[in-house]
Amino acid sequence: MKKLLVLAETLLIIAGVGCGAPGTGDEPETLTTTDGGLAVQNCTALAATSVTASGNDGNMPQNTLDDRLDTRWSNLGRGSWLDYDLGAEKAISGAAIAWHEGNLRANNFSLMVSSDGVNYTQVYSGTSSGTTTAAETYTFATRTARRLRIYVNGNTLNDWASIAEARACAAPTASTVVWRGDFETGDHSQWTRTQMVSSDRLQVVSSPVRQGSYALKATVRQGDDPINSSGNRNELVRMTREPVGSEYYYRFNTMFASDFPSVKTWQLFAQWHHEGSSGSPPVEFYVYGEEIRLNIGGDPGVIVWKAPLVRGQWQDFILHVKWSPDATVGFVELYHNGKLVLPKRNIATQYAGMLNYLKVGLYRSDTVTQTGVVYHDGWTMARTLADVL
Repeated sequence: MKKLLVLAETLLIIAGVGCGAPGTGDEPETLTTTDGGLAVQNCTALAATSVTASGNDGNMPQNTLDDRLDTRWSNLGRGSWLDYDLGAEKAISGAAIAWHEGNLRANNFSLMVSSDGVNYTQVYSGTSSGTTTAAETYTFATRTARRLRIYVNGNTLNDWASIAEARACAAPTASTVVWRGDFETGDHSQWTRTQMVSSDRLQVVSSPVRQGSYALKATVRQGDDPINSSGNRNELVRMTREPVGSEYYYRFNTMFASDFPSVKTWQLFAQWHHEGSSGSPPVEFYVYGEEIRLNIGGDPGVIVWKAPLVRGQWQDFILHVKWSPDATVGFVELYHNGKLVLPKRNIATQYAGMLNYLKVGLYRSDTVTQTGVVYHDGWTMARTLADVL
């Protein structure tokens, strides 16, 4: 079985009591691509203590462990191989491989495992897709072994073996989903509390939905102010309070109604708000004019990602965050509609001395006169990418 993975080279919630508006005049910074780790789908990567090869052309086997797509191991000849030592016997259930020029040629290969580095057992034989330079995962029945060997038997263009990155995959473990707020209970009970002027403003509906049987319809009209604070809002609150240094993945689905207002001011639909009673949240998703934006750091903060606003279609988000007030420790990474759109970027995701909590729905400037409707579905918080997928 083969599944396409994403290689990290080049989600999210919400505002709290008394939060201020995001900056309104900032232009997004130019993003610099940095070397990121291999983000594998359906594979918990196992660290290798060393790697050896049957040969090389100067592109060394160690290059396949450096988390970069612009380096590689290469060797000419069918039957060329890479051998990864995991340092001890592990439960192995697959391999994630990013093929050099994998979008131009399909590679014929086999996978073998060994406990002693002498006797090997073939566990997989197949062909790469030939359509991507991103990583692909190949799975097999779980084996206990110390070594994984990749034999390459040529490709559709020549007899070169060339791999950019590779990892052994651990056997599946129990789910690490921390919380679901997907409305499949048919009500708000998965959430801590509501902030709404009336029940029709935060309705659990059976249509439209992105997954399951229910979704949330959040409506805001001018003057909606259930907590006597700035702006207008109707929101759900989840007291996530992620500890400093913790790391989570958040998945959610959002759809903006066909008549969602187009105004040159802030309209937040998901944010993590700090515990303080004033100021803009450190992590916020909002609409400004005809753009969706992710802002980090409050007001003005930094717009780390933006995309055109699309109405009437579900938008899928996965936000990967490490929570820290230290910009050298904290980071964000964003997938939008199945694509990595913001590579891992170090940035402070908390304010010093304050934890965050999640709010979703719609919170906007009180200058907006039109009624706004946004739908939410599928909220999931977990410790691994696989669990939100």
